[in-house]
Amino acid sequence: MSSSKVVFVTGVSSGIGRATAEQFARLGCKVFGSVRDIRKAQAIPEVEFVEMDVRDDASVKQAIDVIVGKSKRIDVLVNNAGGTLLGSVEETSIAEAQALFDTNVFGTLRTTQAVLPHMRQQRSGRIINLSSVLGFLPAPYMGLYSASKHAIEGMSETLDHEVRKFGVRVVLVEPSYTKTNLDLNAPQTANRISAYDGDRDLVSKAIVRSVQKAPGPDSVAATIVDAALGNWRMRRTPKGEASLLSKLRRFMPAGPVDGSLRKTFGLG
Repeated sequence: MSSSKVVFVTGVSSGIGRATAEQFARLGCKVFGSVRDIRKAQAIPEVEFVEMDVRDDASVKQAIDVIVGKSKRIDVLVNNAGGTLLGSVEETSIAEAQALFDTNVFGTLRTTQAVLPHMRQQRSGRIINLSSVLGFLPAPYMGLYSASKHAIEGMSETLDHEVRKFGVRVVLVEPSYTKTNLDLNAPQTANRISAYDGDRDLVSKAIVRSVQKAPGPDSVAATIVDAALGNWRMRRTPKGEASLLSKLRRFMPAGPVDGSLRKTFGLG
C-alpha cells in the first residue's frame, strides 16, 4: 500500500490517535481524524477533523459519508478511540461495563460496519484495531477493560477471515503502557468495596508508576502506520515491553506468567 492513501483515524484529540494522524500526514496520506467536538480540538497540520461520537450510530454514518463524499474512498481505518476503567470486577456496575463496551467494542464495530461497504466496493482496504497487551493477558482491577480488548481480538480475527476475499485485511496492534493522559488519569469505578481497598491501591500505584516510565505514543503510532501501509500481519506489538509480554504469554508456562503478573502489580 502506498503512502498516498485516504486514512481515517478515530479519536485524534490526543495521545496515540493524535500521534498516529501526524505520522500518516507526514507520509503524504490524506488524513481524516475524528473528534467529538471540533470547536475544542487543537488543529493537526494536514489532518482534517470530522466530528464523530463512536457511541452514536447516526454520528458514525454521517462522518463516513462526509469522508467518502470528499475523497471517494477510505483505504485505511484506524479504530483508536477508546476508554479505560480501574476497579475490581465486583465493584464494576453494569452501567459502567456497558459504557466501556459501548466505546471500546461497539464503537469499533459501528465504525467498521460503516466503512466496510466502501472497502468491499473498492476491493481493498486495511482496518487497524487498537487492542492492548491486556487483550491477551489479564490485569487485576482492570477486568472489564481487559474483557473489552479480548472482545476486540476475537472480533478482529474473525473479521479478517470474512473480508480478505474482498481485498480487505484486519490487523491488531497491542501496545503496553504508553504515557498518555488517558492512562495517567484512568477513571475508577464509582462503587468501592472496602475488602478490595488494599490491593486496589497497590495496583493503582503500580499502574501510575509504569505509565510515568513508559514511552510516549510515537512508537505505538509508528507500529500502527507500519501495520496500515506495510505487509499484512495479524498482530503487531510495538518494540519493548509489549513485544516481550507477547513472547512470555506464548512461550512461558501459565504458572510463571501468573506469578510474574502478580509481582508486577505488587500483589502477594
